[in-house]
Amino acid sequence: MIIARNLSASKTKLTPLLSLSFLAQSTLTPSKTHNSYCNLYPQNPTKTNLLYFFSSKPTNSNPPKHQILPFTRDGNFDDATPPATVCPGCGVHMQYTNPKHPGFYKEPSVKDLDYKSDAHLLPISLESEFPGSLKKGFFVEPDNQNPDLDLAENESVLEKRPPVVCARCHSLRHYGKVKDPTVENLLPEFDFYHTVGKRLVSSSGARSVVLLVVDAADFDGSFPKKVARLVSDSIEENFTAWKEGKPGNVARILLVVTKIDLLPTSLSPVGLEQWVRRRAREGGASVIKKVHFVSSVRNWGLKNLTEDVIELAGARGHVWAVGAQNAGKSTLLNAMAKCVNGNERKVSYLTEAPVPGTTLGIVRVEGVLPGQAKLFDTPGLLNPQQITTRLNREEQRLVHISKVLKPRTYRIKEGHSVHIGGLMRLDIEELSVDSLYVTVWASPYLPLHMGKTENVGTMVEDHFGHQLQPPIGDKRVKELGKWVRQEFRVSGNRWDSSSVDVAAAGLGWFGIGLKGEAILGVWTYEGVGVVLRDALIPYRAQNFEVTGFTVSKIVSKADQALNKSLSQGEKKRKQSNQEVVASAELLVSAVHEDANSC
Repeated sequence: MIIARNLSASKTKLTPLLSLSFLAQSTLTPSKTHNSYCNLYPQNPTKTNLLYFFSSKPTNSNPPKHQILPFTRDGNFDDATPPATVCPGCGVHMQYTNPKHPGFYKEPSVKDLDYKSDAHLLPISLESEFPGSLKKGFFVEPDNQNPDLDLAENESVLEKRPPVVCARCHSLRHYGKVKDPTVENLLPEFDFYHTVGKRLVSSSGARSVVLLVVDAADFDGSFPKKVARLVSDSIEENFTAWKEGKPGNVARILLVVTKIDLLPTSLSPVGLEQWVRRRAREGGASVIKKVHFVSSVRNWGLKNLTEDVIELAGARGHVWAVGAQNAGKSTLLNAMAKCVNGNERKVSYLTEAPVPGTTLGIVRVEGVLPGQAKLFDTPGLLNPQQITTRLNREEQRLVHISKVLKPRTYRIKEGHSVHIGGLMRLDIEELSVDSLYVTVWASPYLPLHMGKTENVGTMVEDHFGHQLQPPIGDKRVKELGKWVRQEFRVSGNRWDSSSVDVAAAGLGWFGIGLKGEAILGVWTYEGVGVVLRDALIPYRAQNFEVTGFTVSKIVSKADQALNKSLSQGEKKRKQSNQEVVASAELLVSAVHEDANSC
């Protein structure tokens, strides 16, 4: 550091030699073109020749232009990619030139690293004269008895500074939404199988460990079937090659079931693992090293998972977190990092948000694995069969399961139907017994309705978009398209528990309990994935729901506000859609307040 004391303009003889380039070109001043991750102190401070600034040679005052990076979602897998060019929150390449393009960020105002150490000095205007060394035209370097001291101090300051993220991540972290969703349309579609898949199945290179991350509350909808089949097939091929003496990198699969805190605690762990392994095998994961049940919110199962990951990765392995959008990958990796390093962790803070597609590119997570092993977060895989992919943000909030699932059970006879909002309907078409039990497992903010099947036509016309939400409003009912029917033949041997589930991807499921046989008709929007499976939760509610609408208190308050407005005649029929949207916004706001209170 240069500290000029005893400055006096009258005694200065070298003033004509001073150039403004001394201030403009000094390496002690951070340049605007530097990324926020670059060091703000000089790279070689002890080798800087300040006599250069007294030279008459012309200098270039134009700073180097910032490299314009192409729109890409490859992230920072390759070591050749500077970490400073990639957003540590979502993996998109960052740029500061165009706010209408992906990866835009603003570099925060940075105070000089040693501004506090100079606070005791007098202002320049009060100094008396130049030091003698500058009078004579020489620069005497300060005494560097311990040159690493300032370097360590600067590094400690840098470590305390939070990493700079793109504007999109900033908006998600602070406001829970994407400020301008249209910007993401400029990004190319993430080619998982070209970018990540070929590395998972490679017969050479670093050992691969695949974390298949699945949402416990939407197992079949969030299970990455294509990735499971791809890796399982490669395991068999590479293992055969390895036995023949050829190169064979056998990947390891760890099935990680997240959000386990949303399931009832009364479930048997052994029975749950058996159920998960059966569903995973049917989904294409034929070889699973181990199954882990975790809750990133409550820190359940994180220690055992982290220990297994470290052991399987070894000193140089690559660990890939793979899963559907909103399965909880980024939240899981953040929780694992905290488990390893506590509050003093030196790792990237991945952006977490209940918005599908939060991660845009590959993000390397530092500080979790030892040695040269690497941990990567990947963009969520889009499953078009999930019903949430066709809902807007307000409707997604109603469908999103954020609390422990609680059963809502009906005792139903033949010729009756149950609606879950305006998204799904179950018809009891034929029964070999007098009645059966239907238990709904879905978000508590979704209203239900049970009535005769012959009246379902009027339900669509009169109540979809209003009492049965989502969709929100008549316009959204038309936008979501037509319903299609699927038929399921089911059977059971017990009344007191569910035997099978009829599950819709991204929504929830009906648990069916009966002692006999039945033919069920399931209606939902075209393209939504519906599967018949063994019952995940065999229990049912002790108190049964009644015929008609069943809504939560929050939904009831929103409906009462709407009905009061309509009854007073303040709005005409053509304006009812606006009132319905206002009602939905009230409901969504109440959902937020209720979630924040938990």
